[in-house]
Amino acid sequence: MTHADDFGFGTQIRKSPYFDATVRWGAQGFSVYNHMYIPRDFGDPEQNFWNLVNTAILCDVGVERQVEITGPDAARFVQMLTPRDLSKMAVGQCKYVLITNAQGGILNDPICLRLAEDHFWLSLADSDILLWAQGVAVHSGMDVTIREPDVSPLQLQGPKSGEIMRALFGDEIMELRYYWLREIELDGIPLIVSRTGWSSELGYEIYLRDAAWGDALWERIMTAGLPFGLKPGHTSTIRRIEGGMLSYHADADSDTNPYELGLDRLVNLDIETDFIGKFALQRIRDTGISRKQVGLIIGGEPLKGPNTRFWQINHGGAFVGKVTSAVYSPRLQQNIALAMVDIAHAELGTEFEVFTQSGATRATVVQRPFYDPKKQLAVA
Repeated sequence: MTHADDFGFGTQIRKSPYFDATVRWGAQGFSVYNHMYIPRDFGDPEQNFWNLVNTAILCDVGVERQVEITGPDAARFVQMLTPRDLSKMAVGQCKYVLITNAQGGILNDPICLRLAEDHFWLSLADSDILLWAQGVAVHSGMDVTIREPDVSPLQLQGPKSGEIMRALFGDEIMELRYYWLREIELDGIPLIVSRTGWSSELGYEIYLRDAAWGDALWERIMTAGLPFGLKPGHTSTIRRIEGGMLSYHADADSDTNPYELGLDRLVNLDIETDFIGKFALQRIRDTGISRKQVGLIIGGEPLKGPNTRFWQINHGGAFVGKVTSAVYSPRLQQNIALAMVDIAHAELGTEFEVFTQSGATRATVVQRPFYDPKKQLAVA
């Protein structure tokens, strides 16, 4: 499906089917995500942001591995993994879900895709849910098969992405609704296409179902997109923080629960299923939370790049939380951040002292998302 590391790191870090194409198109740096290389650098990250919000970018997100769950009990099993009610999820629909542990902590926040009555994919953030799901299945008593299929997504994101999709697939693709999917072929290449993405912009995810076509698919999309201004790119930290989108390991982890993140809408404690973490989440709901995610505007000079570690937050000289994701937004002309703070200090307008890599500076709690709070761009 993909092959092992050949860079001499002494471990098997895999490449996506698009790796060679991204290098040809200017990828200058990679990081590791789900044990795979993901392009993180196509030059100036601010220019990548403007490419995304003004035209469109194509991103190699083959690292978003799929956990495939099939079998007569597939629907029951998927519901056991998540507190979101999936009872009305139709074939062809996608849902943003949380995978929780017995303490109500978040193990992953994937997109769930329902390909058939008994066929689901979990399109993962950066954690080993394949092993978790296989372990849960062992003593579940359910008839399911759980594996990682030969599937590698691309993200085509930005306001021109719809026109590019029409150029590739014809007018019918414009009927695809937000958070729905369609099985389709492009020049004989087997795909699933969904109206989803990690950008808060209009966008599509294109799931390649045969890695042998990786190079050809990348080139085909880029060729169709060039007249519309399509550029190769990487997922934009600037745009995702503007949109209040979570980055797993930074803004959420196994010690973070949905209520702390304001994701109550993804928890339904009234469903019959005793999903993993149900009783812990009931207790958290009833007793309340001690901390909460907030948005911050951070003062001082524009940040030179996103934070690479948590930044301490003080209030009145006492430690009250941490900045989890921070970046300078050239559109808003402000340093913006997501932070986890003590609930007593989470009110809008609260002022903090934040210790950045440049020293202490002031910060103020504001509404999040910072831009397009009703997601009108993505839904359009």
